[in-house]
Amino acid sequence: MKNPMPTDSVRLRGLYAITPSEHSLVQLILQAEAALAGGVRLMQYRNKLANAPLLKQVQATELLRRCHNYGAKLIINDSVILAVEMGADGVHIGRDDPYYTELPQARALLGPNRILGVSCYNDLNRAKTAVEAGADYVAFGSVFASPTKPDACRVSLATLRQARQCFNVPIVAIGGITLENAPEVIHTGVDVLAVSTGLFSAMEDVPIRAEKFQQLFEGGCHP
Repeated sequence: MKNPMPTDSVRLRGLYAITPSEHSLVQLILQAEAALAGGVRLMQYRNKLANAPLLKQVQATELLRRCHNYGAKLIINDSVILAVEMGADGVHIGRDDPYYTELPQARALLGPNRILGVSCYNDLNRAKTAVEAGADYVAFGSVFASPTKPDACRVSLATLRQARQCFNVPIVAIGGITLENAPEVIHTGVDVLAVSTGLFSAMEDVPIRAEKFQQLFEGGCHP
């Protein structure tokens, strides 16, 4: 098992690419490498269509190799066990992960060098619990209507501002974020934009889109 890269080797700020659900390993890798070539240094493997554990293992393992080739981190969605077994750089826990209500145990299994991210939806109290349990970042969303999760609960920009004031860990915003609406989200003080459709919906533009998202942070859009 590979040792994960040190937690501080990639700053938790900027664009966070969420992989699209994809059965084809070849297509998934093409999309991921396009994002990495555009400067993505934090990627989450999320495939809700892959029910077979072996498929997830194969896809995640190949993604991890590609991410590390670019000096990027790979976070596994909703599977603490898979993240630990394959030596991924961290895990993102939402309601579908059995450790969602057992965050201290998840932190213990991951150890100190892997990233623990937690979905908090629109709940600041949940974020407080996550931070106290050792979360490295807390995620809020959906900020806008999301084609990936059309039934997701919504979070207001005001709640994002409040989260930034309340917690000293990176704040991640997710859900329906595009290049057009990203600036108003960044102005709330969030550290990270988690994007899937807004990044991967046009394959030929993925590297350019990735660069443009990152430039929003580098160009003074952040307060």
